[in-house]
Amino acid sequence: MSTVIENLLSRKQKLVEQLETAQSVEDRDKIEHQLEQINTALDFLDRPESKDAR
Repeated sequence: MSTVIENLLSRKQKLVEQLETAQSVEDRDKIEHQLEQINTALDFLDRPESKDAR
């Protein structure tokens, strides 16, 4: 699982760098959307297993 998280964090860093240099509003919107998806995935992976709560 840590490899997945590492890959997501690496992708997030690259997107943040791209966001800083993005020229068009469309590019920024696409990058921000991808960042939201990565943040959602990281939040999901960071949660305790729901199976344990049952």
